Amino acid sequence: MFLAVLDHPDFRATDFSLLRTGITAGAPCPVRMMRRMIDDMNMVDITIGYGMTETSPLSTQTSADADLETRTETVGTMLPHFEGRVIDTDGNLVPLGAAGEYCSRGPGVMLGYWNQPEATAVAIRGGWMHSGDLATMDEKGRIRIVGRIKDMIIRGGENIYPAEVEAFLVTHPAVADATVFGIPDERWGEQVCAWVRVKQEVGAQELLGWCKGKISHQKVPGCIRVVDTFPMTVTGKIQKFAIRDVEMTLREKSQ
Repeated sequence: MFLAVLDHPDFRATDFSLLRTGITAGAPCPVRMMRRMIDDMNMVDITIGYGMTETSPLSTQTSADADLETRTETVGTMLPHFEGRVIDTDGNLVPLGAAGEYCSRGPGVMLGYWNQPEATAVAIRGGWMHSGDLATMDEKGRIRIVGRIKDMIIRGGENIYPAEVEAFLVTHPAVADATVFGIPDERWGEQVCAWVRVKQEVGAQELLGWCKGKISHQKVPGCIRVVDTFPMTVTGKIQKFAIRDVEMTLREKSQ
């Protein structure tokens, strides 16, 4: 929603002098976008939070006076009375900086899904709400969301987190937004694919060339498709499953 405001044709003619704060959540916030919200929208006290409907909803948040790194690269630290941890598939804590599933526990965690005891037992174990999100925690207790477990791309045995590639792609001056997902590949098992929405003319091949040498070779998308819009949910989140289906259909038609 903030991106839509920033890209609105009437943005420069709008007075934001009385705007002071706000909160962003639901997706990573690139440095460039946060800088624009602070500088161009006067939102000097803007914060970023993370949570789920099941946790009522936030479990982490940055403070209004947090530095730019914290407000763009992390979703802050646990809110009062909340606990957070990052675990591996066996339920063990992972080392600081390592990726695993983020779980939270506290008074905001729901009692359960209505009339769905089996789904509740999967989501809540020992009072811990399992998010399905991949995250890391640093020595300051700051949480970084690196992707969804189901969205993780495994290319030739290497784990690739789409959020990392997306954050890199939006640093290109012509790219307004990007979504990254995995597609089947006979040689590598999966290949990285990216859809990008641009704000000025740029070709897919140009973007691919720009990626090479700047990020690890296995993270460089095997394909980039420039599009006008993304399929979205009613809450403004990108529907990756729908994009993946469209991409696979387009590939089948081109063969």
